[in-house]
Amino acid sequence: MAYRLTRRQFAELSGRTLERPRVSAARIVTITASVVLLAGVAALAALGVWLVLYDFPYLTIIFGITALGLAFALRPRFGRLDSSVEVLSKDEAVELFRLIEEVATAIKAPVPDIVVVDEEFGAYATSVGIRRRRVLCLGLPLWAVLSPQERVALLGHELGHFVNGDVRRLLLTQPAYTMLGTVADLIRPVDTYAAGISVMVAAVIQATAARLLFGLHLLLVWTGQRDAQRAEYLADEMAATAAGTGAARELFDLLLAHDVVEMVVHREARAGTGPAGWRAAVDEARAAGTADRPLLRQLSIRDGVSLFASHPPTGLRFRMLTDRPWREATVRLTPSRSEQIDAELAKHYLRAERHLALA
Repeated sequence: MAYRLTRRQFAELSGRTLERPRVSAARIVTITASVVLLAGVAALAALGVWLVLYDFPYLTIIFGITALGLAFALRPRFGRLDSSVEVLSKDEAVELFRLIEEVATAIKAPVPDIVVVDEEFGAYATSVGIRRRRVLCLGLPLWAVLSPQERVALLGHELGHFVNGDVRRLLLTQPAYTMLGTVADLIRPVDTYAAGISVMVAAVIQATAARLLFGLHLLLVWTGQRDAQRAEYLADEMAATAAGTGAARELFDLLLAHDVVEMVVHREARAGTGPAGWRAAVDEARAAGTADRPLLRQLSIRDGVSLFASHPPTGLRFRMLTDRPWREATVRLTPSRSEQIDAELAKHYLRAERHLALA
């Protein structure tokens, strides 16, 4: 099923222009489910208040407090900044912030409010807090081994998530992804030494209800991931707009072999070679694997599909860019500017190297 859905979506999108956020069946279902669930939580909270205040004080206060506690547990979360990341300031990373602004302008995306780095092999864009402050996180092990134009492509893709209508990043759609799963966890029976028919019956009812709710949770997640994959294709298009099609495709090929690249970076970090050594070793490994790239892309089309996958298979992402009109770079990062950015991140690289050496 996952393979058929993924291939059908690829066929639909490859035959037309990738537009900015558009209405889709998956988006409608996700938003509608979220609105219904939010209304249910609001009604539960209102019921709890009524039961607490009704003929106060009375036994109904127990049920009212229970309803309020459940409504509180199911409330939407605004998210917060990960405590493990390091926040960059414009004063310490002038050239990096300048590059981010250039890429944001090229793809008509807003500039992130906060830029952070961590020791993970990846990157992400998200929004946190009640003010929905935009956050861009760059994983230093990945950033260090990218060529200058691949860095532009990575920024184009991640900043593209601020304008590609990714349903996962909308505050309104959060309940569809989390609420039913939370309820299933809350009512799932726990092991107890108590005996008796009533305890057994209650456990059966709880287990059945938990499984039904978790099944509905999975269905909503599967539906939402269809729209999330469409958003990834659009973010890829923005990466090509900023860095050029060639750089975007090279970035995908590197991500396709991420397990090998991570292994090489860990090895070099333990040897203490620094970011320049990581990049040189990764470039050597990439050159040695050139002949296998087409096979890995083809394999990923089968191996990388899942109803839970938020990203399309890398092979299809590569093919989507290949089948579309070739794009030249609108933002060019020279080697000297790229080295200047690395110099700005020097102390953060040292922390990342210590972390990788011990991992």
